[in-house]
Amino acid sequence: MKVSHLAVLGGLFAKSSLGAVVPRDVAADLHTSFIQNSCSTACTFLSAVLWGKVSLPDSTVYKAQQTSLWAVQSSESAPTCRLTPTSALDVSVALLILRTVQCQFAVRGAGHAPFVGANNIDGGVTIDLTSLDSVTLTKDKTELRVGGGAHWSQVYNYLEPYNLTVIGGRDSSVGVGGLTLGGGISFFSARYGLACDNVNNFQVVFADGSIRDVNQKTYPDLFQALKGGGNNFGIVTRFDLATYAQGDMWGGLVQYTEDKLETFVDALSNFGNRQAEDPDCAAIVSFIYYQAYGINIVNLNLEGAKPVVNPALLKNFTDVPSPMKSTMRVTTLSNITDEMVTGTPAGSREQFRTMTIKNSPSLILELVALFKTQTAPIKAVEGVFPVISFQVISTATISQFTKNGGNPLGITADDGALILISTSIRWANAADDAAIYAMADKFYAAAKATSTAQGLLHPYVYMNYADASQDVFTGYGAANKAKLLATAKKYDSFGVFRSLLPGGHKLK
Repeated sequence: MKVSHLAVLGGLFAKSSLGAVVPRDVAADLHTSFIQNSCSTACTFLSAVLWGKVSLPDSTVYKAQQTSLWAVQSSESAPTCRLTPTSALDVSVALLILRTVQCQFAVRGAGHAPFVGANNIDGGVTIDLTSLDSVTLTKDKTELRVGGGAHWSQVYNYLEPYNLTVIGGRDSSVGVGGLTLGGGISFFSARYGLACDNVNNFQVVFADGSIRDVNQKTYPDLFQALKGGGNNFGIVTRFDLATYAQGDMWGGLVQYTEDKLETFVDALSNFGNRQAEDPDCAAIVSFIYYQAYGINIVNLNLEGAKPVVNPALLKNFTDVPSPMKSTMRVTTLSNITDEMVTGTPAGSREQFRTMTIKNSPSLILELVALFKTQTAPIKAVEGVFPVISFQVISTATISQFTKNGGNPLGITADDGALILISTSIRWANAADDAAIYAMADKFYAAAKATSTAQGLLHPYVYMNYADASQDVFTGYGAANKAKLLATAKKYDSFGVFRSLLPGGHKLK
């Protein structure tokens, strides 16, 4: 569907009850007033046109939305106002106003990205999509239509009575929008690909205010670009996702003492090379410092898509005796993704970074040793919780990257099995920000140098784990980056999503 933004405003003023709220002389003089180039002006007109959907800093809604963001840093940005649209049409009208007055804005889905500017903005307008959270199954049950502000918990809980799932997040508190537009690793990626590979259609509000269905038939270049291209092309208000049969599964977490690290690194490397033998299996190995106990542990997240205890491909993990803790069980996907939330609680300061290497157990061990060395100076920081995690991007997963129009991530079968590395650090106080960021800078500089020296660094940077300081799109390869930029300019000649929407990972 294509809807003119001018028609939207005209219809609202002329035909709706809002016409009674906005005086005719104000409506007639709308364009003149907009040239004040002020976000305060934008908030005034948003309040008039989208009655009851704009909240100001002294309101209960504004305060509640600010504090509901996952990372404390995000809550510290203070927009001039917050808009809570309930339809794509609301988003269309908002974009017209924001573009006309040249007011910068942010878009918030679930609000899980931790870096400043990703889902909130200081002094601009935050478009909060959390009321766009509808979940609807088509009559033939082959597709789920999900609002751009929904969380994965809503999706999985809705689908479980039907014994269905979609390819989505592993932490139920994460949002559908951000995860999918960044790629989206799933427990089921070895069999079906990333979340983005399993989108049938995006409903997108373009920079000109039009609302369009973007899919392989309508806009194939934009359809591919949205699958890993982030927020550079439009505001996605609905995702139409392919469904798959899924009942109970097996999974959970297991924790061991630090001395088992090498055993599990070898197991992960072996698993990465063999995942195609059983693409229903998934594994993550993490090395964690627990400040409360002054110890390091090894944490395993293991999953099998079928209700089979200890599947053969994971025996190198499950046969190791004497775990400190185990929650492994046959249960539902929603139960496992809810458990993942307990390991990533909201309300702290957070920092993510990431890099990718070729599959090498010896390099993984070197990088863990480096992480231990670099995190030693911050062990006394209040509330510190440093984690380094390793997971595979196997050839089974990579083989799915060409389906449904392909994605622009730049990973091919020629790369072989890869290891995705991510670090997450949480802490309590802003006074320690500089020390945490300096530590991360130092670790990644050394980790990249070590990996490069061994010829094992891969350029891919996974958007959903990347810090604002990291260059995601160069990691997709020069040709893919150039194609993405050309696509952005083609569909957003105004540059709205590259200039007025400054947060997130930007194409440059």
